[in-house]
Amino acid sequence: MDEAGWEVADDDESCAIAELIGRQIKFWRQAAGLRAVELGERMGYGEDLIYKVERGARIPRPEFLDKADEILGAGGHLKVMKPDAERARYPKKVRDVAKLEAQAVEVCSYNNSVVDGLLQHADYAEAVFSNRRPPLPHEEVERRLHARMARQKVIEASVGRTMFSFVLCESTLRRTPGGTMALRKQLDHLLQLSHLRNVDLQVLPLSREANTGLDGSFRLTKLKDGTTIGLIEVQLASRVVTSPKEVQLLDMRYGIIRAQALTPEESQNFIEKVGRET
Repeated sequence: MDEAGWEVADDDESCAIAELIGRQIKFWRQAAGLRAVELGERMGYGEDLIYKVERGARIPRPEFLDKADEILGAGGHLKVMKPDAERARYPKKVRDVAKLEAQAVEVCSYNNSVVDGLLQHADYAEAVFSNRRPPLPHEEVERRLHARMARQKVIEASVGRTMFSFVLCESTLRRTPGGTMALRKQLDHLLQLSHLRNVDLQVLPLSREANTGLDGSFRLTKLKDGTTIGLIEVQLASRVVTSPKEVQLLDMRYGIIRAQALTPEESQNFIEKVGRET
């Protein structure tokens, strides 16, 4: 793997952005009168990487764009493309979900297998991706991990604008992907997030006789225009739910699940208790 670049996601939008960035770098390199090998030497990278970036086969990391902008005298024209490069590196599915979350007034999520991705500690998330079978290549694990961590910024960025409601089945707090230390970090991370003003975090204990979430995890994203979109993920597939009738059913179920769960304050105490037992 080229340390200064990321693989291009296999979709039209990602490829188009990578090619646009590559053309800009090539334009400024030629304007500076440098060959690819000379630019590589000045930047500390190989000639092959320069060519890959210029033809859109690699997405340059932020530090690459910073160096290139300075060496080529681009006056910030390359630096300004860092957000585009960051966005293009992620799979289309992640970009689409992130767009919805950025437009949401409320996000509601119920999970009974693993902790919701927006709440995952980095060590926990890496373990979740690494547990996939057949195993994902190291580069893909890294790409998905960076994408997940970047998505989480929406929570703190949304304080005062978007509400997040999470209900976690107790089983997600007991499962140990990555081992005991990773779980302890995850539990501490949940407690920290639970104190944010725009986050309601609840636990649904296994001891509850009534559990409306037995059919599996799901998410509801409520947008500014009043539209609500559901998302259901299962093995090998995910389904976006837009039918008003189905969305209404999921919304009703989520309301019942919240009522069956512990209150946010009780949930904080419960998570602390699980942490002491771990």
